[in-house]
Amino acid sequence: MTKLLFGTSNPHKLDEVRPILAAAGIEVEGLDAVDPIPEPVEDADTFAGNARIKARAYAAASGRRCLAEDSGLEVDALDGAPGVYSARYADSDGDRATRDAANNAKLLAALADVPDERRGARFVCAMCLVEPDGTIVAEARGTYEGRITHAPRGENGFGYDPLLFLPDRGCTSAELSPEEKNARSHRGAAARALVKALSEP
Repeated sequence: MTKLLFGTSNPHKLDEVRPILAAAGIEVEGLDAVDPIPEPVEDADTFAGNARIKARAYAAASGRRCLAEDSGLEVDALDGAPGVYSARYADSDGDRATRDAANNAKLLAALADVPDERRGARFVCAMCLVEPDGTIVAEARGTYEGRITHAPRGENGFGYDPLLFLPDRGCTSAELSPEEKNARSHRGAAARALVKALSEP
């Protein structure tokens, strides 16, 4: 089985990507498998740009082929915000759960007067796989469409999952089982697209 480093310390992201790549014979290790690496500055204005920055930084530091991703939420009524600033939208301190709650509260406040028909949104994930010398092996993108609810719902997932309502299912992303979410999520879609790109001659 081929082994690669996934440039993340987020266990939720590892859990989403591992089974998809494992089915293609690729074993995924997180940053906890290597010596500590300083987190690179993500200053690109696109998800793809930030994914490249992270992949190249972690690959160079570890000397290993490295996969990285950048992802976030685009809301139509906010002209695509929070976008690449999704994780730090509320500029809140604290652990991941505290930051997620602050981001969700800020988003709901920003959309307080926006009707349902204008609350369209999508999660976006850009992935980049690079060699230790910085050569890009493959890139992929996935999206996950829905609309923003008026209040959080569900206990699964993380980030903005409790706010992304899926009209065809009548529930939020956080109300799906992990298996259901992986089957349709932006990160799952990007991982499957990456596997397809790697399999092409």
